[in-house]
Formats: sequence, C-alpha cells, structure tokens
Amino acid sequence: MEDIGKSLTEQMQRHNWSKRYNELVETALNDPDVKRFLAENKHLLTKDDVMKSISKLYEYVTIKQKMAQGEQTFAPGYLPTLAVSKHQIEVVYVPSEQLLAKRAKQELDARVKMIALPKSMRQAQLVDYDRSEERNEAFRAALQFTNDYAKEPKKFHKGLYLEGSFGVGKTYLLAAIANDLAKRGYKTTLVHFPSFAVDIKGSIGQNKTTEYLERLKKAPILMLDDIGADSLSSWIRDDVLGVILQYRMQEELPTFFSSNLSFEQLENEYLAINNRGEAEPLKALRIMERIKFLADEYHIVGKNRRNP
Repeated sequence: MEDIGKSLTEQMQRHNWSKRYNELVETALNDPDVKRFLAENKHLLTKDDVMKSISKLYEYVTIKQKMAQGEQTFAPGYLPTLAVSKHQIEVVYVPSEQLLAKRAKQELDARVKMIALPKSMRQAQLVDYDRSEERNEAFRAALQFTNDYAKEPKKFHKGLYLEGSFGVGKTYLLAAIANDLAKRGYKTTLVHFPSFAVDIKGSIGQNKTTEYLERLKKAPILMLDDIGADSLSSWIRDDVLGVILQYRMQEELPTFFSSNLSFEQLENEYLAINNRGEAEPLKALRIMERIKFLADEYHIVGKNRRNP
C-alpha cells in the first residue's frame, strides 16, 4: 500500500495549487503524528478522503502547536486526537490527564462538606496521623469504622467521640476519616459546631432554620467538631442539637464528635447548665443518651500542634 502522505505531496507539486493552500497541506501532512495516523489507517482512507479532511488535519496540527507553545486554545484542558468516521478524518478532543485529575479532586472534595473549618483539613490523611501508643486506640477505631462502613454502608455503625485538650489532632482525625470515606465514594458533613450555632441563630430572621437543620439531620455521615466550646442556650441544646441527634439516632446514621470535654464533663458542665446559669440535668441526660448511642468515647493525648 502506497504512502498516502507522500503521494499527496507529489500530487500537490504536479498541480498548480495556491501557495497558501500548499503550505497548509504540507504543514498538515508533514506532522509526525499525522504521518503515523495516516499510515495506521491507510486501509480505511483514500487520497480523496484525506484531501477532503485536510482542514481537520491542519486544525489538529495547529492546536498541538499552540499547546506546545503554552497558548490558550478554544478547549482548555482537552487534547486533540485524530479519528476516522465514515471515510472522513475528525478531530476529537479528549480530557487531558491534568483535567481528569482536577475533576477527580473536585469530585472528591464535593463528597466532604466542611463548614467553618480550616482549608488544611482537606489534606488530612489517616496515613499521616500521629499513631503514638497512647493515641493508637482512637486511630484503630477510625480504621475499623472506615473499613466496616465500606463493607456494609446500610448497616448502623457507631461513630467516635474524640475527647482531649486543645490542638492534639481531634479535628484532623475526623477530617482524615472523612477524606478516606470520600475516596471510597461516601459523603460526609464536617461542621464546627460553635460556628454552626451562630449561623443557625442568624437564620431565624431569614426563615432558613429548617433548611439549616435538615442539612445536618440527614447528612449520610455527620461530624460535629468542637462541641462544648461555646456558651449553650436551651434552644440550641433542645431544638437544634437535640433534634439533630434524635433524628440521627432514630435513623441510625453515623455521627462523630470532637470535644475538649469528656462524656461526664459534657453532660455536667456544658449540657446541664444553660447560658443563663440554670441547671437542667434531665435535659442534659436526654442529650447524652443520644450521643452515647451514636458514638463511643476515645481520649486523645499529645502536644498542642497549633502552638509547637
């Protein structure tokens, strides 16, 4: 089988075609990738087929050259490729590896909704967590949860209540769990609870309180970060936190917590005393029953990583 590109070049020289058109054809046919494509598809294409498609070949070569020179193209992130369709050559644009990686990252990030948390938490990974001996129990529980949930996502799995002093990595571990689950295709909502409490108070005048509650109530996996760090009103405790936890307990939805307070401290020092100084131990007990149903307590120790 003759070389189509070579034959067309000879034909072009024999005919009195315009100089500009000759240059266009020559540029297209002399490109190494075009030569390879024509050689691979010579059984599918005639000389006429190639000449009818010369503008497509030129488009392909031009776009390649622009990309090589770092110039903007009409389809950023897409690479031109050649294909044969019904004896015609077409330029097909396919996503580049960089674009595919960017899309994958965006899809991954979309599975973890972080509310009022540092951007650095997007990078948290279980493999990077400090697994010193006194912290290993919580780490093993985190791994156990992610593995068990991935095997049986419709089954109820208790979450973790991570308790410890400031800066020991409680939020990091929650974010690492969320990011690990995202890689497995599962969605998580991780929210800084004191900030959420402020936002939901502000939503009252906008008639968005129900919308705010629904987001957290029905999140497939919910993580309440830094619970116990703010001054708690009876309304936030009973009509916000209580409603969220009641729904999640009834629906058996995985729920995680982090706090500077132990279970006992959370009940007696945070939930039992409202912001007016009034003691409401029975209401606190009701909330604690739901928390204990949803999560097991793990104590985390270590140095304060925020102020090394």
